[in-house]
Amino acid sequence: MDAAQQEATARARELQRSWYGEPLGALFRRLIDDLGLNQARLAAILGLSAPMLSQLMSGQRAKIGNPAVVQRVQALQELAGQVADGSVSAVEATDRMEEIKKSQGGSVLTASGQAPAGSGAPTVRRVVREIQSLLRSVAAAGDIIDAADSLAPTHPELAEFLRVYGAGRTADAVAHYESHQN
Repeated sequence: MDAAQQEATARARELQRSWYGEPLGALFRRLIDDLGLNQARLAAILGLSAPMLSQLMSGQRAKIGNPAVVQRVQALQELAGQVADGSVSAVEATDRMEEIKKSQGGSVLTASGQAPAGSGAPTVRRVVREIQSLLRSVAAAGDIIDAADSLAPTHPELAEFLRVYGAGRTADAVAHYESHQN
């Protein structure tokens, strides 16, 4: 790999870190390990081609273009956490992965504000990741920061929202979300 390719890969991984909280290679490897998958099976569940998954993992591509795929990644992250804490068995996890594979994406919350049947109550982290995913699907982090800077003089609360959810770390967004409840 030449210097230009290395620089492009490093930039892609940094963008992934800002959009998804970490480089996708690390995230996908953890899902593979935690859920006992291989790359081909992970790609199938996510609805990606194996080459696309490989490009995302290696940093040849920075962004997951399909919001439904981002939501499947988030659902797998949540499932991996449930497997790790023992609240979901390996057999149940296999069934849930099939459900995730079939999911078309959509909102975490229905119009009534309740979680879809069978999904369990949405966690604060899951809601925050949905907000982040939506913002990051319409604009890059730098563009979101520029918009926040434009709004800051007249609408500081909206500017803060854009910065925290559109370009910030998930942990900071979770803290922000929790501080603004009730």
